[in-house]
Order: sequence, then structure tokens, then C-alpha cells
Amino acid sequence: MTGRKPAGSKNAGPGRTQLKRSGPTPAVAERARPEPELRDDSAVRVLCVDAESDGQRIDNFLLRHLKGVPRSHLYRVMRRGEVRVNKGRVKASHRLRTGDLVRIPPVRTALPETPVRVPASRLAPLAEAVLYEDERLLVIDKPAGLAVHGGSGLSYGLIESLRELRPGRELELVHRLDRDTSGCILISKRRSALRELHELIREGGMDKRYLALIVGELERPKVGVDAPLKKNVLQGGERMVQVDPDHGKPARTVFRRLGRFRSDSGVLTLVEAELITGRTHQIRVHAAHLGTPLAGDPKYGDETANRTLKALGLSRLFLHASALSFQLAGAERPHRVEAPLPDDLERFLSVLEPAA
Repeated sequence: MTGRKPAGSKNAGPGRTQLKRSGPTPAVAERARPEPELRDDSAVRVLCVDAESDGQRIDNFLLRHLKGVPRSHLYRVMRRGEVRVNKGRVKASHRLRTGDLVRIPPVRTALPETPVRVPASRLAPLAEAVLYEDERLLVIDKPAGLAVHGGSGLSYGLIESLRELRPGRELELVHRLDRDTSGCILISKRRSALRELHELIREGGMDKRYLALIVGELERPKVGVDAPLKKNVLQGGERMVQVDPDHGKPARTVFRRLGRFRSDSGVLTLVEAELITGRTHQIRVHAAHLGTPLAGDPKYGDETANRTLKALGLSRLFLHASALSFQLAGAERPHRVEAPLPDDLERFLSVLEPAA
């Protein structure tokens, strides 16, 4: 089964980009949310994981059962080891199994408040951003500037917006994209689909491709980066990732050259990045590790090059999740869903001079 492609789409090749779509892709900004008023809940609870929650991450399980708890507070509780699974400490990424016993410590929960309403002007673009849908899953072309979920001062994100568009549906994020990254993101509509898709990801059965513009040149048409990554959370909650051969988690990315361009900052290269693993900020950190950071990257990029590129019209990180491929059990054919390169990135490429 294949996702719908916009009319007039084309395959990517040297000097070309794929899947152009008419009409602007609006950036979406979220409103800052004040810290909620909290109340004490002094009871310790032990919950038994049922079959519907089998395979779910512990952080998502807790968010579902601790309505009103600020996400930042919940992660602090987990880091302190106060949440236990079968009497043992676990990380936020731990996946639960049917029959597990989860100890939930006393927490501070938010007092009831008026539910956040996503502005209609923000919902309308998402209603038109569906790339593929069936009875079990949904693929959205996420605009840059929209976080995948609320938290850290944001009143809403993609998943909250979709739940408002489709009230009563059991919508869950299957994976994540950085706020500044646009493109394909997968949403499950049933718990069984979520478990199956997570299993595919764990077993390497999901193919994720990105289009990115790097500052500099690849030394070969195809370059693989195998560099372990370690994530650090700074005091303010900001995530920073670095290559760490001794303490990092395995991470592998394959970059393929698609086209070369000249600019005042030197040569720029359009690449396809294939994620073999899916670590936080993986493409951005691996590109910087090669000495060719992503254009417009404010965290791992080249500040001088970014200023020059901004003057030419690049107003954001040049990273777009262009395609997803996977095959579910019982399906006759693999799913392949593609997202067009947003107009702002297409326009930026059009002002650059192709290089031989």
C-alpha cells in the first residue's frame, strides 16, 4: 500500500528535489503555557500493566495515568528512581510488558483547569496535511515549528492538535521529529498498531529517509557514519547530544549525495540521510561530526555560514523527513509514504547556483 503523492511529483536526483506541492506550508507556533497550580497526592500506587499497554514506554504510560502532572516533573521523578517496574529502577525509554508491576510514587498533580483549545487557524493546515490514512494509522506532513507534543512551556503540539481535530480517537505518536524538522510523522489510531509499529522500529523494520542540506561536501557519493551518541540534559532542560565512543549508544546514518550548490558560504550539498538507528538529533550530530553541519542548524551548525544563508532566505533548519517505508503483518505490500519538500526549502534551493 502506498501513500498518496501530490500531482507532478518527481524523483530526487543530482541537483533536483522531489515531491513538490503547491501552496505554502505554514509554520506553526505554540503559545507559552504558565506553570499549573499543583496539589499533593500522597498515595503510592502499584499498577499492573495490561495487554493493551504491552510494549508502551514507561514515560507514556505514566503520562496516561497521571493526568495533570507536568512532564518535566514526571521526568525528574523517574531520574531520581522513584518510579519502579517490578521493584527495579528504569529509564524513561523502558518498554513495559503485560503483567509488569509499576510503582507510582506520591506526585504533585495539577488542579483542574480549563482545557487548552488549539486555535482554529492552527488546526486547519493539519487537516490538509494527511499523507496517508487507514483504520489503524495516520501519516501527517508535520510543518516545521510545531513540536510533536506540548510541554516545556508549550500549551500544545501536534498530538494535542490532532486529538482536538478527532475527538474520542486513541491517537498516539509512534515516533518523534524535532520541532524544527518538517515531514512524515506516523500516528497510531489503535493500541495494537502502536505495539506492532514499535516492534518494527526496534527490529529495524522501518525505513526512514530525510532530505538535508549540509555546509560543505561529502568526500564520497555515499558516506556511512557509525558514531555512538550520548544525550545530555542541561539544567534548563535543553537536550544536547555528542559523539561519545565510550558511553554513547550505537548510532548509524548513511548519507547519499543528491546535488551540489554554490553560495557565499561555499559549497552546499543536498543529501539524503537514511536512519539506521533513531537517536535524538542523530542526523544533525552525525553531519556535524563529518565536518559538514546542517544548513540553518542553530545548535550544532556553523554560525557564520548560517548568517550568510539566512541573508539568502534560509530561515530554519534544512531537514525534512521525506519518506517512510514499512510492512505490517498481514499486509500484501509495504507501505511507502512520501512528503513533498516544503515550499520555503524549495524556494531557497532555487536561489542557489548549481555546482558541477
